[in-house]
Amino acid sequence: LTNQVGLAPEDIIFDPNIFAVATGIAEHNRYGKAFIDAAKSIKEKMPLVHVSGGVSNLSFSFRGNNAVREAMHSCFLYHAIQNGMDMGILNAGQLMVYDDIEAELRNTIEDVLFDRRPEATDRLVELAGNYKGINKEQKEDTAWRSLPIGERLTHALVEGNDTFIVEDTEEARQQLNRPIDVIEGPLMDGMNRVGDLFGSGKMFLPQVVKSARVMKKAVAHLVPFIEKEKEEKGLQDLSNGTIVLATVKGDVHDIGKNIVGVVLGCNGYTIIDLGVMVQADKILSTAKELKADMIGLSGLITPSLDEMVYVASEMKRQEFHIPLLIGGATTSRKHTAVKIEEKYPASVFYVLDASRCVGVVGTLLNPVAKKDLVKATSKDYQTIRETFYQNQQRIKLLSLTVARGRKPRLEFDPFQPLKPGITKMESMPLDELKNYIDWSPFFHAWEFKGSYPGILNDTVKGQEAQKLFNDAKDLLKAIIIDSSLTAKAVFGIFPAQSKEEEVRLTNNEVTFNFPRQLIDKGNKPNFCLADFISQNGDDHIGVFTVTAGHGLEKLVEHFESENDDYNAIMVKVLADRFAEAAAEWLHEKVRKEYWGYASDENYSNEELVRESYKGIRPAPGYSACPDHTEKDKIWTLLDVKKSIAVSLTETRAMWPAASVCGWYFSHPDSQYFSVLKNERAA
Repeated sequence: LTNQVGLAPEDIIFDPNIFAVATGIAEHNRYGKAFIDAAKSIKEKMPLVHVSGGVSNLSFSFRGNNAVREAMHSCFLYHAIQNGMDMGILNAGQLMVYDDIEAELRNTIEDVLFDRRPEATDRLVELAGNYKGINKEQKEDTAWRSLPIGERLTHALVEGNDTFIVEDTEEARQQLNRPIDVIEGPLMDGMNRVGDLFGSGKMFLPQVVKSARVMKKAVAHLVPFIEKEKEEKGLQDLSNGTIVLATVKGDVHDIGKNIVGVVLGCNGYTIIDLGVMVQADKILSTAKELKADMIGLSGLITPSLDEMVYVASEMKRQEFHIPLLIGGATTSRKHTAVKIEEKYPASVFYVLDASRCVGVVGTLLNPVAKKDLVKATSKDYQTIRETFYQNQQRIKLLSLTVARGRKPRLEFDPFQPLKPGITKMESMPLDELKNYIDWSPFFHAWEFKGSYPGILNDTVKGQEAQKLFNDAKDLLKAIIIDSSLTAKAVFGIFPAQSKEEEVRLTNNEVTFNFPRQLIDKGNKPNFCLADFISQNGDDHIGVFTVTAGHGLEKLVEHFESENDDYNAIMVKVLADRFAEAAAEWLHEKVRKEYWGYASDENYSNEELVRESYKGIRPAPGYSACPDHTEKDKIWTLLDVKKSIAVSLTETRAMWPAASVCGWYFSHPDSQYFSVLKNERAA
């Protein structure tokens, strides 16, 4: 590699296999020592190369016993690093300090690693039973209470423990000259530690939000003292920078924005959160008035993308020069590069999630580092635009007439509904709805990638995911007991007839317009939702709206008044999950009881999540019908606002935000598809 290919030895990484030890198979007993010996041999022969390995494999025999696994990893790394290993794949946030491992456990693990005793595996298996189910919280005592005050505050912030935070903050205030010194000294030291751990992947988002809760309670105790001193001495606030955040006009979704605000606030930035449905002129006038260092825009529904483009164009027209951050579920690096950056060149930055925002903001507020980021981002966006427009030219679109000729050929035998017409539900049973929750999106909202329930056993994220899940279940239980959220629904099943891309309700003056796929799919059909309704006038279509958002504002206000961002965000995420669960629960009721075309259906929750059932429930604004204005017809038909108090904003976001609407199609061959490639970009 070095002589013929010309690679520098520093660029070569050897990755010897690390296999599981203590498996009960004699041939496996030397796997740990074999890797350590191999690393030593490689480094002796080629001192400049690197040696890596997948460490979690080592402890696979003890999966489910995190305490023992973490101790095994620490012991292994201690010896492997001394023998040449200088890289590795593992969760650095779940490592014990080598010297902190109990002596008996450490010695027994090393007997296994170095195959020092024939009975080493049996001894470790026996000893491991004492640790199974023990996590750090359970083993932790109050020894940290004897630490110096600064270290106690750091411990409380890193662990998210607010039990003693007020009294410790007061003790620190008594010891320091000024109340602000507590914030700028020990509290910021603790939050810097949190930031370092989060940035290096050793802490996860829920832990950071818990740390913010502790920080807010400490600051809340200090505020009266700080305000008194400012009034007496005419002092000014200190900040790492001022950032204006807003969910754009017409959009009511703010979970992601709130998380970003908490994380940035933890890192010393002044956050001006304007809330939801914020007009462009308010965003920009606030930024001017406060001399903000940057603006962050968020949105969930697709019309928000156009509003972000408008805000960017206004920033250029009004000669702003501060960075514009873009984030939210429907945003993307591609959309930012193609649509937004051209309106406000060299100053627009797409931020994928909260874990990236601190680094991006810090870089943008550093004049030297900012130049490099702007240059790299502009080059990246230019490449994205060029690739996008090249791909657009390759897309072959059919005329509508040709696409109609390629519609699916379906047979119809419509099932006549058992209970046609409109039905309203004033209160859906939360205790039943909880069984229909799809938990994977819950973890995604907290930036845990993976699927439930597997994520709970993930070697890297599993422990923190389980803590988060436990917190969610506790809050869920309280919500159900207190009936603090109310889930409502209104739905109807109506006679319908299709014609081309329209579905006309034969007894109502309502016609839904559904687009047809126009992309050339070769021998595959070009779908339209109207294809799943018979043209003979003997079919039906269902329409629904559900919400789980009534009562949410009161809960959020309660938690925010307690400086508890963690539960304020948690309850919003749970309300969203309840809304989706309500939609799933109601769809099952319709299939089995109200329409009745699947009365003998019996699916598990996992099968419901996989949508194994007959029929679909697409929603306006999504890929099969991107036009949000179709919601207007649903609202008129069901009188949604009056029936269950759910309204539409000017861009057709639903309020309360924890709401779902859509259509029911019963045809056994109905399926989801996308029409998003129907138009080429200009």
